[in-house]
Amino acid sequence: MAAGCFRRIGLALFLTGAGVALAGPAASGAERPQPAQACSEAGRWLAFDGKRLLGVPAGGVLADAAANEVVLIGEQHDVEDHHRWQLQVLAALHAQRPDLVIGFEMFPRRVQPVLDRWVSGQLSLQDFFAQAEWEKVWNFPPQLYLPLFEFARINRIPMVALNVDQKLIRAISEKGGQAVPVAERDGVGRAASPPAAYREFLREMHLAHLAGRNQAPGRQGSFENFLDAQLTWDRAMAEALARRVAPAGSPQRPLVVGIMGSGHIRFGHGVAHQLRDLGVTRVASLLPASTKEECRSLQPGLASAFFLLPEKPQPAPEPPRLGVTLEEGEKGEMGVRIAQVSAGSLAEKSGLLAADRIVEMAGRPVTGTAEVLAAVRRQPPGTWLPLKVARKDAQLEILVRFPARP
Repeated sequence: MAAGCFRRIGLALFLTGAGVALAGPAASGAERPQPAQACSEAGRWLAFDGKRLLGVPAGGVLADAAANEVVLIGEQHDVEDHHRWQLQVLAALHAQRPDLVIGFEMFPRRVQPVLDRWVSGQLSLQDFFAQAEWEKVWNFPPQLYLPLFEFARINRIPMVALNVDQKLIRAISEKGGQAVPVAERDGVGRAASPPAAYREFLREMHLAHLAGRNQAPGRQGSFENFLDAQLTWDRAMAEALARRVAPAGSPQRPLVVGIMGSGHIRFGHGVAHQLRDLGVTRVASLLPASTKEECRSLQPGLASAFFLLPEKPQPAPEPPRLGVTLEEGEKGEMGVRIAQVSAGSLAEKSGLLAADRIVEMAGRPVTGTAEVLAAVRRQPPGTWLPLKVARKDAQLEILVRFPARP
């Protein structure tokens, strides 16, 4: 994320996207196992036998997963191979359970009719992304997810919008869950209390978030609001998945799959915990491991099974990126607010700061994050991009110099 220019998805994008280690503190405090040779061969499934990490047959992993009510499939949002692996898993599960439903973290509930029209073949690809407001609601490159969406369309598999609007997450993070009226919660119920280990994990993420914004830890309430926001996010996705789980004894019981960031899945603390509170107890979780180093950090209980992806050569340099996290301004506020500036980024070198508001780019007013992202993507290497920035009560002219292509 440090090299990117992404709109902030709610308050805790970094929990579910780039840069989140799969492991972290173990839920039980158990000694970390030694994976030995399990991490030496990519392209295989792994699972724990007690404290030992072993290679396991793909057929057994997928059959076990398909026997559940819900399967949660994790990702790091900006890793292309994670999405290719997800497609592979979806195809295998669909072969065993053709009555499949796929939920996506990427979409808020309000765009559900758009997903329905896409699956039924009523929308072109361009219309689908436009009506789903992709640049506003998610904004990671759509080509990463397109194979998953096409798979659902081709096979007429229902797609479910799992998320809520960022304004709800922002409101809870600023005021706390109790201060947001029920009528403004997008129908999301009160979340179950988190496991202690999840609470501590989120506390660490909160401190990292504050450090990224050059803020000192505030009073206890600020963390509690952060916690409320994350739990609301987990609860919203769990509720959307649970609604698609048929009651026991129903003649048709679809397998419900959730596609989401790995931070919502690890150790069964996030969405799975909320599903259990909703009465859905048969839940499997599958996570990718991108490197041997990441594989060696895996711990028992982190997920039902893991897939070790082959490591890829370093990609060619990406197009110029600004290195900021953005969020929409408040109602009536000019421009787009910078929530975070990545250390060492082009934005930092240019003098941009967290809490600045970009009000103009190249002399044109900025009204939304999509405009900023599009302008940065279009900017050729070796050119300059003039910005007008509002900082407190002053307006500054800042010139961003994009480096020449190597």
